[in-house]
Amino acid sequence: MNIKSWKRRGEWLELMPGKAVTGSSDRQTAAEQWLLSELQLPEKMLRQLKMNQGIQLAGDRLRLALFASQPIDVEPRWADIDVLYEDDFCLVVHKPAGMKLHPDGSRADQAITLDHAVAYYYEMNGIQANVRHVHRLDEDTTGPVLYAKNAFALTKLDEAMRRKDIGRHYVAIAGGKISTELNTIDAPIGKDRHHKQRRRVSEGGQDAVTHVEIMEVWDRATLVRLTLDTGRTHQIRVHLSYAGHPLVGDELYGGRSDSIGRQALHGETLSFSHPLTGARIEVADPWPQDFEQLAQREGKDQ
Repeated sequence: MNIKSWKRRGEWLELMPGKAVTGSSDRQTAAEQWLLSELQLPEKMLRQLKMNQGIQLAGDRLRLALFASQPIDVEPRWADIDVLYEDDFCLVVHKPAGMKLHPDGSRADQAITLDHAVAYYYEMNGIQANVRHVHRLDEDTTGPVLYAKNAFALTKLDEAMRRKDIGRHYVAIAGGKISTELNTIDAPIGKDRHHKQRRRVSEGGQDAVTHVEIMEVWDRATLVRLTLDTGRTHQIRVHLSYAGHPLVGDELYGGRSDSIGRQALHGETLSFSHPLTGARIEVADPWPQDFEQLAQREGKDQ
């Protein structure tokens, strides 16, 4: 995919497909074929656009109704959020510690989630779109979360997730001194039948692979960077605990308690291919203050 020239005009995306479409005797059919091959528009979405008169040809321009207004389908509730990246298709925001990603449906849980805060951001900025996160982070894990701002972007980014084309790189502080020989943890993860919230390494679990890079080794802890081949629930926490080095603050998986009050895990960078242009985008999320302070304390204890 190599879409370089485009403009947004209200609810319409305007493209210039070139002579492959404008020079054809059957421009409508040529436009549809171009959308499928060059834009890689899913056939289901093509059918929906045709049904709703969402495809227009005007001179050398091809227009698609990709930005049609959608209701904000999560209750808008204010919380201070840090926008790390935004365009007409994507939004990346920092998720702070102690905030759930989305409402869980229980009446007892009235806490503001990141989805609530994004809904408020949409409402305040006149963005009429469904609130759709593309991937997840644990409640006490910090880092960037990617949102799709229209159905086309969501379809493309969901597909990228299935292809493992969305890169998520983490930094963590694990207990003890980790050997530089620990490069990869390849161990399947399943539910822990003895504890509803926990996961565990088990032969019958789902494949899970975590790559480990040792950054600094201190007296009581090790700073590591981690890359995931898979995205299992609590994967990093389970794998490092399984390796004998649970995260500092992660008492659920055997980590020592610490004033950080949570697992010392942060999503440091997020990379993805833009759903329209295919350009590679990398978004960095600076270390939060509590993580930075923990790293300084562990380093001083040498």
